[in-house]
Order: sequence, then C-alpha cells, then structure tokens
Amino acid sequence: MMMWADILLVADGFLQTLESADKQLLLAVNGSDSLYLDRLVLILTHGATWIPLYLSLFYLVLNNNPIVRKVLNVLVTVGIVYLLAGGLDDAIVKDLVARWRPSHDPEIGMKVDIVDGYRSYKYGFFSAHAANTFSVAILFYWLVRSRLLSVTLIFWSFLNCWTRMYLGLHFPGDILAGLIWGGTVASLVYYFYYRLTRKSNPAKRLVSSKYTVTGYMRSDCDLPVEVFVFTLLFALILACFI
Repeated sequence: MMMWADILLVADGFLQTLESADKQLLLAVNGSDSLYLDRLVLILTHGATWIPLYLSLFYLVLNNNPIVRKVLNVLVTVGIVYLLAGGLDDAIVKDLVARWRPSHDPEIGMKVDIVDGYRSYKYGFFSAHAANTFSVAILFYWLVRSRLLSVTLIFWSFLNCWTRMYLGLHFPGDILAGLIWGGTVASLVYYFYYRLTRKSNPAKRLVSSKYTVTGYMRSDCDLPVEVFVFTLLFALILACFI
C-alpha cells in the first residue's frame, strides 16, 4: 500500500510541476505591448479569415477527382475528420475535463493579457483550433503528397495555435493535446478511407513533374499555397487600418 501511495504522490507532484511550467510558458508568449499585433492576431484567429483557403482546398479536390463519387468520398472524409477533431472536443471534452482557459484561470487569470475583452468560453482543454487545423494539414498531406502544400498547411496550423496562446485562450498543453488528437484522427480516418476506396481508386504512382504520387496536379497544389500567402498579406495590411 505504501508503495502505491508513494507512486501516486510522485505522480501528483510531477503533474503539478507540468501544470506550473505550462502556465509559466503561457505567460511568456501571451500578449504584447503592440496594438498592431493585437489587431493582427484577432484577424488571424477568426475562422472567416481562412474561408478563401478552405475554398482553394475544395477546388483542389474538385479539380483532381473527375468522378463525382470520388469527390464525395474525399469531402465526406474531410467532414468526418473535422467533426471528430474539433467537434468532439467542443461538444464533450471541454466540459468533461473542465480545465480553465488561461483567461479564466483563478490562479493566473489576472496576469493574462486579454485583447479587446476577448475571453471566449471558460474551459479550454483541448484546443479545437489546434485539432481542426492540424487535422486538415495532416489529412491533405496523406491525400495529396505535396511537400510545399503540406509545409504550408502545417505552418498555417501552427500560426493558429500561436494566436490562441497570444490571446490567452489556451495553455501550451491544450495546444499540444489538440495537435496530437488532430493528427491522430486525420491519420486514422485516412487509413480507413484508403482501405475502403483502394479497389475502386487504386493508388497512382505517376512519374511526372506535373503530378504528385497520388495524382494531384502540382499546379493545382500551388493554389492553396498562394491563397495562404495572399491571405496573410491581406491580414498584415488590414491590421494597419482597423
């Protein structure tokens, strides 16, 4: 009995150390003295900002899957990933775990830099922004196999993760858990998608500079990258005027 009590005591101490480090790291990256940066982060963290990017990914799928059934298969897969990655979190996990957001945390809430009064819902574990964006990035990595597109989408996901910590809405631990969950969901759902569709849609191994190994045109893969860059530039300019 004493051995288990000692193990539980050590484990509890370790968890408390991790939680303390999590809070200190959050305070180190949260907020700034720049009003311009505050405005920019509010733009970048808003879902509507990235609608053009989502539309460009939809076009990528549509233009590279000429059969309607294949398009629907991909879109259903994307929808399932998005639902499991972030929807499950918002509907169940946040209230079940009940971990305070930094902006509501009784211990450090007063130290957190709040931008424009934006505090969001009181619980924040895990980050749905991290889970959703990273699940999209990993799913399109598996589907398309374009290095440039994959790097761009992963950077986009990390950018969204940073905005959530900057705004004091998520601890780094919330972000890390969201990334792990989102990446895991995307990989597992893609595995089942591949298993169910491989007979009707055999994997292509095209030896061509015009296509990825899964048959997507590289010129089409460049479109979401360009849209991301232009969206980021637009946000940088817009933040100067609002």
